[in-house]
Amino acid sequence: MIQLKDFSTKPPKEADKKKFKKEMKDVLEELADLQYLMNAEGKHSVLVVLQGMDASGKDGITKKVFGVCMPSGISVKSFKKPTDEEFAHDFLWRVHKEVPQKGMLKIFNRSHYEDVLIQRVHKWISEERVDKRIAAINAFEDLLAFDNNTTVLKFYLHLSKEQQEIELQQRLDEREKNWKHNANDWKERKHWDEYMRCYEDLINRCTTPWHIIPMDERWYGQYLIAQKVVETLKGLNMSFPIIEEEKA
Repeated sequence: MIQLKDFSTKPPKEADKKKFKKEMKDVLEELADLQYLMNAEGKHSVLVVLQGMDASGKDGITKKVFGVCMPSGISVKSFKKPTDEEFAHDFLWRVHKEVPQKGMLKIFNRSHYEDVLIQRVHKWISEERVDKRIAAINAFEDLLAFDNNTTVLKFYLHLSKEQQEIELQQRLDEREKNWKHNANDWKERKHWDEYMRCYEDLINRCTTPWHIIPMDERWYGQYLIAQKVVETLKGLNMSFPIIEEEKA
C-alpha cells in the first residue's frame, strides 16, 4: 500500500545540484537521440502523463526535459474543462483521439485522471462512478499497450503544500510569471488534504504504475523524469529500419 507521506518531496541530502545538472546534459542528449530513433523506426510510441497539484512543475518539465526532442516526433496536450461536445460523450472520448501514433512521443499535461480527481474531490460524481472510471482507465491503458505498442509513463509530481504556496505567490510577485496566475488555484489549495487522499487511492488502484517524483526542487525532479524516459526508450530495443534497394 503506497502512502504519499512516506515519499519525500525533496532531493536526498547528499544530492549534489551541480553534479546532477552536469549529468542532465548527457541524459538529455541521449533522450534526443532515442526519440529520433523511435520516430524513425515507427514501431513504438510513448505516452507521458504528468499529474500533480497546481504549480507542481508540469510546464517546466515539458520545456526543460522534452525541449530537446525533434519537434516533428513529439506533441503536447493540455486537458482543461471539457467542452459541451466533450461533455456529450464518455469521459475518455476526448482522450483517445489524442494518444500517440507509432513513432511518436506524446505528453499529457494533466490528463484523463482529472476526471477521477477534481470531480471526485468536489463530489461532482458518485463513488460508484469513480470506481467504474478507474476500471475504464485501467482497461484503456492496457489497450494502448497491447494494441498499439504504446508505453504509458505516469509521473505524479510530488510537491509539498509549503512549496506550492511559494510557487503560487511567485506568480503574483514576479512579472514574468504573472501570466500563469489563476485565482482558482488558491481556492483548490483549500482542498489539499482531499486531493492527497484521492491521489493516493488512485495511485494504489492503477494497473499501470505511477512514478512518484519529488518536485520541491525542480532540477531534481526533472532529472529523474528524463532518466526514466531514457531508460524506457532503451528498453524498447529499437533499431533504424533497413530500406532494401528497389530492383531495376
